[in-house]
Amino acid sequence: MSIQVEGICKQFGQFKALNNISLDVQPGELVALLGPSGSGKTTLLRILAGLEQPDSGSVRFDGEATTHRSAKDRSVGFVFQHYALFRHMTVFENIAFGLRVRPRSSRPSKREIEVRVSSLLQMIQLEALGNRFPDQLSGGQRQRVALARALAVEPRVLLLDEPFGALDAQVRQDLRRRLRRLHDDLHITTVFVTHDQEEALETADRIVVMNEGRIEQIGPPTEVYDRPVNPFVYNFLGRVNLFSGRDHQALGGPASAAETLEPGFAYARPHELEILRDARPDSTIPAIVRHVRPVGPLVRIELDRTDNSGPLEAELTRERASELGLEP
Repeated sequence: MSIQVEGICKQFGQFKALNNISLDVQPGELVALLGPSGSGKTTLLRILAGLEQPDSGSVRFDGEATTHRSAKDRSVGFVFQHYALFRHMTVFENIAFGLRVRPRSSRPSKREIEVRVSSLLQMIQLEALGNRFPDQLSGGQRQRVALARALAVEPRVLLLDEPFGALDAQVRQDLRRRLRRLHDDLHITTVFVTHDQEEALETADRIVVMNEGRIEQIGPPTEVYDRPVNPFVYNFLGRVNLFSGRDHQALGGPASAAETLEPGFAYARPHELEILRDARPDSTIPAIVRHVRPVGPLVRIELDRTDNSGPLEAELTRERASELGLEP
């Protein structure tokens, strides 16, 4: 199932949530809508789901006009950030709900529903917990149930609104791996909203970076990370060091890592910097080490430039940091 979005605009009072958004999602693709709060990503997702109507523009599924179809007529599965499970229903009945409420003409038999739900419970590795209630599950387990419930109705499109945002880091990492594996197995066209850069980079086939109701850049994770089109994308996709024209001159021109995105300035990520004990004429900037912080396999070094032009941050391997013997 492909999705075509053309010229979508949406305004809430004086606030312009979406400003002329156009986007194509290919069949079976997993696309992340990435951006800060208020960038319009959830509004766009709700318009795709039929939960909001655009002020102008169109939405098409496989070339068919879908803009004014109701949510129930779009064959879309939607996973909410806070699960939205029915607390009075067991895990099994939560997953079966969308099948049981279908019109009689398209409703599967009781046996077919049991087989379908049991298969989904096995897929999310909760087959032993079908008789429990949502309050008896962990946050990660509840989110897996919400995902299975969305998949139970065999949607043509799967939409997820910050599905892992309420979970701790380790559970989030586990669930996004599960989502990627499920997507690879089922090949359902999937769009998910996130403000977590790592989540988007690790999970998506393509990333749509949004800001203030506009799309800043669309591309595969490596392209968006390595070749950002403007300073906003560069800054939003990880920590960044800013270099002025004076730094360029000191370094003998901008280094390849410090790609120029606007006149007079260049950017480089912490892992692209090298720290040396001794100055090299025309190729180094003098700085003072302020903090040394081991973070897993890396060591983060915070530095102040001696000309007071601002701080720098570098990331080194533990081996390299040990060789240098850096201390504040």
